[in-house]
Amino acid sequence: MGLDMADGHRSSSGGESLLFLTDEQLRKGIEAMFFAYRGFTADPDRILDGLAYGRAHHRAIHFINRAPGTTVNNLLNILGVTKQSLNRVLRTLISDGLVQSRVGRNDKRERHLFLTDEGRGLEQKLSDAQRARMRAAYRAAGPEAVTGFRKVLEAMMDPEMQGSYTRLKETGQ
Repeated sequence: MGLDMADGHRSSSGGESLLFLTDEQLRKGIEAMFFAYRGFTADPDRILDGLAYGRAHHRAIHFINRAPGTTVNNLLNILGVTKQSLNRVLRTLISDGLVQSRVGRNDKRERHLFLTDEGRGLEQKLSDAQRARMRAAYRAAGPEAVTGFRKVLEAMMDPEMQGSYTRLKETGQ
């Protein structure tokens, strides 16, 4: 008997029944995601607040660390923010000594971004806080839930973001 994910009942077909969720079940999932996101961002927010940084700074630091040497244009595509918004964030991170911007070797118009030692230290601190929360949640939920959760998140991504996500997964960094 398979588990019917909509109501937790087993189906008699031996496999999982078709997933049907009521509006109430979907509302509960949406609310759980809102509260989980608050928890997921709470620890880094406390760290960032002490530095007068926000979540945009965190996202930039995360993805620069994930792909050292990434270009400003690539970061714009990943983050989905305006050039003006990203430039404000990068100016602060560069002037505070967390990010280095280097002119491209082949194309002098490109700017390649790297974290400094101090930037890598901040990224480690922010990521450690989130990894601890994720690790505890994954352990509590179990391995099947981890795989299912990742599938749900991947299915919710906008198509243009799936490409960026897939490229990051493939780099294995």
